[in-house]
Amino acid sequence: MRVELRQIRQFMAVAETLNFRQAADNMAIAQPALSRGIQLLEHQLGVSLFDRNNRRVELTAAGAVFLDGCSLLLADLEETVRQTQKAAKGDLGRLAIGYTDFAITGVLPGLLDTFRRHYPDIAIELIYGSTQDQLEALACRKIDIAFLTSPLHSEAIEHQPVQVDRFVAVLPERHPLAGQASVDIHELADEPFVVGVMSRWQHFRRHLDALCLQAGFQPLIVQEAYNSEGMFGLISANIGITIHLECASNYMRTGVVMLPLTGTSATVVTEAAWLKEDISPVLRRFVDMLMSAGKRSLSPCSDQT
Repeated sequence: MRVELRQIRQFMAVAETLNFRQAADNMAIAQPALSRGIQLLEHQLGVSLFDRNNRRVELTAAGAVFLDGCSLLLADLEETVRQTQKAAKGDLGRLAIGYTDFAITGVLPGLLDTFRRHYPDIAIELIYGSTQDQLEALACRKIDIAFLTSPLHSEAIEHQPVQVDRFVAVLPERHPLAGQASVDIHELADEPFVVGVMSRWQHFRRHLDALCLQAGFQPLIVQEAYNSEGMFGLISANIGITIHLECASNYMRTGVVMLPLTGTSATVVTEAAWLKEDISPVLRRFVDMLMSAGKRSLSPCSDQT
């Protein structure tokens, strides 16, 4: 049995007015056609929906139940149409976002807050990963957009700078240099370094190696960690020091001191990246927000937070 939407609307028009002539006028159809439509519906259902005589029309008990169900059905249909239209415009859906340590301690939380306030019906899934992990996830469409460490070299990817960080020295609070206003990079030449594991931090490690080589030394690595939290924990245990990015000032722990690093003007850029092709309406909303934010000149992370 298949009941058509047209039949449901005809039934509800009669049920609301309890008058076939008025219902026919409201629907701009002939009364005989409406009567035949109701009769066909009753035949399909195998029940009488109306008690009718020359003086009045009333819903039967079955008709009252059918009316309640039809009202819910049409309300659900209207909501489905509304949600479908929102999804087509990019106001409803899901967005998978990859991020690094630098992004989540930098501008990303503010961007997410702004986006969620403007588009509360878009569900956001955050997925932590290294720059290389995110590039692979983008390629196989496991994520929609990635926040990762530059530089990027792919013709398939669009990207937008969102954050620029200066380098900082991170020291145990009992370190002899911890009481200074800043640390010159050359002062770290003989220090033991705690760094991120190469499998997760290779993009940043390239920046770090280039920075140290320009200063005339290679970092003496004594310990590796998977994330910034792990590095800072090892540093607080006086195992070593590190060179990090200033966005980490938004997340620090006791026992650790962060100081500006002098002797270099180098910076590291965090970029948002997405595939050029097949941009979904939801992703387009997010990209448009990024582009709008990007019209403002980028300044070091510490000046943005």
